[in-house]
Amino acid sequence: MNPPGPAPASTPSPPAATSTPFLPSSFDTDLRAANLYLNRELSWLEFNARVLAEAQNEGVPLLERLKFHAIVASNLDEFFMVRYAGLKQQHSGEVGELPPDGMSVSEQLTAIASRVHELVKNQGDYLERHLFPALAEKGVLIVKPEALGAEALKLLDERFTSEIFPILTPLAIDPGHPFPHLRNKSLNLGVMFTREPLGEAGFGVVQVPMMLPRMMAISGVKAPDGSAARHAFVLIEDLIARHVGAIFPGVKTKGVYAFRVTRNFDLEIDEEEAEDLLQTIQQELRRRERGNAVRLEVRGEPTGASLAKLVKALKLDPERDVYRTSGILNAGDLMQIVASDDRRELRDDGSQPQAVPPLRDADDPFAVIREGDVLLHHPYEAFDAVVELIQRAADDPDVLAIKQTLYRAGGDSPIVKALARAAESGKQVTAIVELKARFDEESNIQWARTLEQSGVNVVYGLMGLKTHAKCLLIIRREKGRLKRYVHLSTGNYNPATARFYTDFSLLTCNEKLCEDASSLFNLLTGYSAPPKWNSLIVAPLGLHEAILGLIAREADNARAGRPARIIAKMNSLVDEHVVEALYRASQAGVSITLLVRGICCLRPGVAGVSDNIEVIALVDRFLEHGRVFSFSNAGRPEVYIASADWMPRNFHRRVEVMVPIEDPAIRARLLDILDLQRQDNVKSWRLTSGGHYERVAFAGAVPMRAQLRFVEMTRDKVKSAEVTKPSSRFVLPRPEPIRSVPRRRDPPLKK
Repeated sequence: MNPPGPAPASTPSPPAATSTPFLPSSFDTDLRAANLYLNRELSWLEFNARVLAEAQNEGVPLLERLKFHAIVASNLDEFFMVRYAGLKQQHSGEVGELPPDGMSVSEQLTAIASRVHELVKNQGDYLERHLFPALAEKGVLIVKPEALGAEALKLLDERFTSEIFPILTPLAIDPGHPFPHLRNKSLNLGVMFTREPLGEAGFGVVQVPMMLPRMMAISGVKAPDGSAARHAFVLIEDLIARHVGAIFPGVKTKGVYAFRVTRNFDLEIDEEEAEDLLQTIQQELRRRERGNAVRLEVRGEPTGASLAKLVKALKLDPERDVYRTSGILNAGDLMQIVASDDRRELRDDGSQPQAVPPLRDADDPFAVIREGDVLLHHPYEAFDAVVELIQRAADDPDVLAIKQTLYRAGGDSPIVKALARAAESGKQVTAIVELKARFDEESNIQWARTLEQSGVNVVYGLMGLKTHAKCLLIIRREKGRLKRYVHLSTGNYNPATARFYTDFSLLTCNEKLCEDASSLFNLLTGYSAPPKWNSLIVAPLGLHEAILGLIAREADNARAGRPARIIAKMNSLVDEHVVEALYRASQAGVSITLLVRGICCLRPGVAGVSDNIEVIALVDRFLEHGRVFSFSNAGRPEVYIASADWMPRNFHRRVEVMVPIEDPAIRARLLDILDLQRQDNVKSWRLTSGGHYERVAFAGAVPMRAQLRFVEMTRDKVKSAEVTKPSSRFVLPRPEPIRSVPRRRDPPLKK
């Protein structure tokens, strides 16, 4: 774990109020007023700016900073492929309602472009001026071919001739050769040349093969201190550019530059018209590559004419949609460097997910769950326990049936293999595979086919809704009777992402929850909703109303002088009805803490509206992904975990589950976790009423980094293996009291 440290001078600055149209000079008391809501898209960009700030934090180990830069680039790709593409589609069709913040589509596109240009420039400058030189000092270099010695250059040229040149195709652009289709996120070279003897200007394109490594490892390179470089790379586009004369023989090259195209990559599926959803999605996936271009990234010095030709061919706005950089295109490929260097001193400490009691020492996990509910906090506590439970169920002759939702299972999934094995052994296995999980469609289609071939009942969920709930139901014969076991989670059944996403797992055989889990699967497979739910709160069948009701109850308690407190941890807060309800609760005197990692459309700290609301965003080594909601309920706290954020899509267009925590010890543990995250003063940011995020400073206070504390607590748990009495269930000991951190508040703004 890296030590705490102050924010570096290069931390991305928030947009100035004069350049951002969504910042008001005064606020209305009408709780639906547009100036009380932050724009969703711009709020997401500020999340990515916080990730970029972590990538520039000198207290973060070097390779971890490089990883964060790769994440920033990958995040922007997805943003442009989906959110920005959707706005451009609305703009061209002049459709779409105004969001709660009142910004038109055109205003949003302009504001987005302005902020992204700032972020891209900030990232490029930092990489070139700070991070790449720091890597070079550690013996890791990205070099230009012309900087190599004669022997190394000769070997590199031979590799080009034998491994790359045969794959390349020169594409001249003229009336006889139409502009080629360039694949989404493809890297290309624009070649400017003249044809002799007339000197006629020409333009061509070379598509960089996507199947080849972007970064070519080379040897014989010296580090700045004169020693041999530990790792050295040449970018494949730089090597191709060196040989562009061989690709376009007989012309006089005037210049070469690299460019990259991003396309609309979202799927458009009319499920009511689809006779076979799997086949329809497969067809859409093939069609998706033909989506309209939405962004052009350029590195180098193109002539105005050649760049204009590109912009026109791709039908882009030259001001909004073109991003020029002197640095590297697609910093996401820098993950190759991270993967190639195993030095521990350049990374976060090597803490691994821990196998924890009571499941760690259990010969029979079902017996442990029968003793009482078990909560796992991932990735500190290993997700392997869940995988092993499924594998155990697959091979257990007493298990008769397994039912599970699969949203993002990942590649080479041991869970999918276990389900297939269970079906092949004669068990009744049902898998709800969400084919519409964005960017995982192809993987999920593959898993669906594999499971079907093994005899699993594969269902694609309810028409028009994504199945986002995370639920596993195991039915076992015990002493001549059937016993149900359930796993409910805030995260996906993906062992890979479970190592760096923070989530919560609840393992239970509580009869009410088990009966509800059975009803949930019956709903998903047969549209048979139960007349009532015992404990689970399910979207779209009442989750939205339940959240609004819980918030309103806290407001009523505050007005009556009873204890009233809300702490809500989630990824995104967008729903305008929930925001309005939180405003009303704040006005009633409810103390509200929102731990929102990503998008937040609520403005905290507005006088007379949200004085009692604080919004904290934590960005650290692990991606905060779990959803936990706590309501004081007049001194009888209620705590829930959920698969859903507070967004319209989660409330109305997805099947989601919110789970009440009934075990008092687990409830207390979750409250401790929320409190520790609220106290984090090393990796946290605070949202101001003006819409900016500011780092939470620990000057004059005891540094407290929540994720590091959870790592330490889990290690202590494993070492001590303490067991609560009289039950043999283990509950994480409550942390020692930590001195509260002074919170800086903005002065109330005048109405």
